[in-house]
Amino acid sequence: MTIGKFMAGGLMALCLGAGAAPSVLAQQQQQQSHKSGWYGSLGGSLGFRSDSNNSGALTGDFTTGAGTNIPAGTVLDSGTALGWNTEYDTGFGLNGAVGYRLGNGFRVEAELAYFDNDVDLHNGLTAGANALDGEDAGVLTTGSANVGATVGSVIADGRGSTSILAPMLNAYYDFNLDSPLKPYLGGGIGWAMTDVEFNPSGVDIADDDDDSFAWQLKGGLTFDVSNRVELFAEYRYFNGGDANVDLNLLPASLDVENEIHSVGVGLRFNLY
Repeated sequence: MTIGKFMAGGLMALCLGAGAAPSVLAQQQQQQSHKSGWYGSLGGSLGFRSDSNNSGALTGDFTTGAGTNIPAGTVLDSGTALGWNTEYDTGFGLNGAVGYRLGNGFRVEAELAYFDNDVDLHNGLTAGANALDGEDAGVLTTGSANVGATVGSVIADGRGSTSILAPMLNAYYDFNLDSPLKPYLGGGIGWAMTDVEFNPSGVDIADDDDDSFAWQLKGGLTFDVSNRVELFAEYRYFNGGDANVDLNLLPASLDVENEIHSVGVGLRFNLY
């Protein structure tokens, strides 16, 4: 009877211990996931810059050269609206950050991000009510005769690039799921330092820079490689505001739109 009671008691203790083990393990995983401390990260991405509907105006009177339909010597007054569309090739991005986990799923970080995209082409150049793509390109140079090529063909040669250097302050929330992959959401604000170079067919149209307020949204997945190292993949929407640049070919200023969608990967290093 004593041996039977001892075996029954031992079996009950074993069952209770087995039932408690998953709970203890889950608690340990949650504590590990929500530790507080510093971390650093490095990453790279593919950047898909949205087409820019560039818009601006002449800042001084401009006298045209010879176009197809526009005669040489036509004066476009200061303030005349000017614009065209710019399309970009797929570019790249680099980013590094230092952050701090708050211990409750939230973390904050300071990030430095860089984006670069080459120009694919420009099209749809207008000045006031004049659509210029079909005009002889001589119209863009005061005193020029016809050059035998249209404005559209000249600006369709997409040389140039637009790049951004952006210091950002971000905040994230890491979802603690019972899974090797942990999703997160975040966003941030900062400053976009944008450099614009437009030189289609070797014509120096613009080479200028501008600074503006920037904001971004992020979503991603984290995989624990070890206690110290995490692999992450993320999507980012970045909006750097319009960059206002001065033109070299014409007396004009132009607002260039600054939106990027990117997908990237990186490593995060826990420093605790």
